Amino acid sequence: QVQLVESGGGLVQAGGSLRLSCAASGRGFSHYAMAWFRQAQGKERECVAAVRRNGVATYYANSVKGRFTISRDNAKNTVYLEMNSLKPEDTAVYYCAADFGDYGGSDSHAYERWGQGSQVTVSS
Repeated sequence: QVQLVESGGGLVQAGGSLRLSCAASGRGFSHYAMAWFRQAQGKERECVAAVRRNGVATYYANSVKGRFTISRDNAKNTVYLEMNSLKPEDTAVYYCAADFGDYGGSDSHAYERWGQGSQVTVSS
């Protein structure tokens, strides 16, 4: 059973940076795509970034392009989200998700496993 645990969230001032990590337990991490989603209060969950099993990033939301970078280390069973130039509108709970079919897209229905979420708050 694959389990995902996020870490690295917190409070940061606008313009600052954070790096989220998502550690996966269980077998097969190197065989599936991973993604980061976020959900702000009162809004729908949206995909922020996705990366396929070979490490190629396949999706970035327009709102984060040029500021966020998704990467993975298959040897460590970990996926990362480097977030720079943070804005108050980036405030949300961030979730990592695993797609066993290596889809690498933005549709949340394709992702079979989810972490518990990590709060990111950006103050103005």
